Parts: sequence; C-alpha cells; structure tokens
Amino acid sequence: MDKIRIGIVGYGNIGRGVERAIARNEDMELKGVFTRRDPDSVHIETEGVAVRKIEDMASVKGEIDVMVLCGGSATDLPVMGPEIAADFNTIDSFDTHARIPAYFESVDTAARKGGNVSIISVGWDPGMFSLNRLYAEAILPQGSTYTFWGKGVSQGHSDAIRRVEGVKNGIQYTVPIEAAVDRVRSGDAPALTTREKHLRECYVVPEEGADLAKIEKAIKEMPNYFDEYDTTVTFITEEELKRQHSKMPHGGFVIRSGETGQEGNKHIIEYSLKLDSNPEFTASVLICYARAAFRLAKKGESGARSVYDIAPGLLSMKSGEELRAQML
Repeated sequence: MDKIRIGIVGYGNIGRGVERAIARNEDMELKGVFTRRDPDSVHIETEGVAVRKIEDMASVKGEIDVMVLCGGSATDLPVMGPEIAADFNTIDSFDTHARIPAYFESVDTAARKGGNVSIISVGWDPGMFSLNRLYAEAILPQGSTYTFWGKGVSQGHSDAIRRVEGVKNGIQYTVPIEAAVDRVRSGDAPALTTREKHLRECYVVPEEGADLAKIEKAIKEMPNYFDEYDTTVTFITEEELKRQHSKMPHGGFVIRSGETGQEGNKHIIEYSLKLDSNPEFTASVLICYARAAFRLAKKGESGARSVYDIAPGLLSMKSGEELRAQML
C-alpha cells in the first residue's frame, strides 16, 4: 500500500500530536518536519525523518502529499496558510471564528492558483463541533443551538496571551457557567450572551520587569478572544506553571433544543467530548482530514474547503464497501 506522505510545519504541541497520530494510521508516513527554530534544536520521535527550516519547503515539493500546518491562529496561519497552500495540499486548525470567512478566501485563492486542496479550520471546534451544530440545526430547524467549552485549556487563546508584550509564558482555561448549562439541558431555550455562558481564566508568567497592569489590560480587552468574557488574569512563576498547568485537558458539548410537529414535541440533541489531551485529539482530527485532502487532490480538485465540504467517508481508512457493511 502506497502511504500518504505527511509533512509537519511547526513542532509545538500540535506538531508533536500530529507525529503521534501519524504513527497510529497505517496508511500514512511522516516525511519531514519544518520549523522556524534551529533544526538541530528540534528532536522528534520518528527515526530517520529530517527536520528542516521552513524556508527549505520548496525543495521537497512533489515529495510530500499533505502539509499539516501547526502554527497559531493569531499571527502564524494568516500568513503561513496562503503561502504554503500555493505549493502544497494543506490542513490547518485556524480557530479565530470571526475571521474564518476572510481566511478561507485568502487560502482558496492561493490553493486554486497552485492546483492544491486546502482544508481549513479542522479540529474539534471549529471542526467536529461545527458539524454537529449543522446536523442538529438541519434536523431541528425550529430551536436554539448552544456550544459550551471546557473546563479546559484553549490552545488558540493560550497562544494569543503568549503573544502579548511582556508575557514570557501563559495558559488559558475556558470554563462553562454551570447555571447556563443546566437551563439549556432543561429545554428552557434561554437567550444567553457570550458573557453568560463562559468564564476565561488566564495564568500568566510575566517577563522580568514587565508592566503587569498593562499586560492584564491587553488580555482583557483583546478582540475576538477575551473582550466579550469575564476574564481573570493571575500572574504566576514559571515553576508554578510547569507544576500546576502542564497537562492540556479540554472538552465541551453542543446542545440543540428544538421542537417538532404541531403539538410542539420537545427534543434535545447533545454531542460531547472529554479530552485528556487537547493537542493530541486536535492532531488526530487533522490527520483524518489530511486523508480527505489527499483523496480530493488525487481526483484533480483544488481550492479551499471547510469540514462542511468533506464527505464523511473520505476521512476513513475503510473503503465505501467496508463502511456500508460494517458501520452504516
């Protein structure tokens, strides 16, 4: 069996998760890791695979089927996504919801020009939760959809606070407000504001001599990330961060409350996730969509896609015949 050749761009938490996910998918192999760091300082788990500078990607064009882009959504992917989509099939986990339409357009233009397939905003939200919001709304058109995240570590929001001037390191937890969840599960269909559904807890290691008040203000007022939430910022040491916040759990649920029929029969649809490792689960979603991108590219398709454009069968190692016989 010819294996799908995967490249990893960026070797942080998601990049390491992608490497481990590849090892669990027998139809794939890791062919290269690309980094902005000194390649000699990056030690990967897969033997015999080269680590190269990002600038060297052009030299492997034709040798890698899909590049998995593991940069952050705040500043990395808006630049990296279109640039790499011009030369390779790509998958990414761009998760700044408000900017997805503009990001899709920029990647689509580049991918079509290069004759490649790029699937954007892949993960569990956006990604798996997006699909479940669509399914539930299509089934129950009269109703309300609610998405709750956490309690857990948000990689995108954690990356965003680490980009704030004066921040050495940091992590962010998203916490659902239990009273709001209980109201939704009861079928009450409340109108909830963003602030009424979640809290955001930030634990920040400041640079020596940094202006703490300025850091806190920059985080709490950050658009698309924290400005619409009740946010706490707690300053801690690097040692405290490593000791108390080294794991990356997450999860959440999508709930659709709706009615059918003339009598108004009530229904609740709920999809939930409980994750020991946010980055490893996200990476596993990225990898199955890499399989879909490879298959679409083999058929001659090009341009950007979202999870809404991908048939479920394209994600599986199983053939259509096997899926119909074993899982339908």
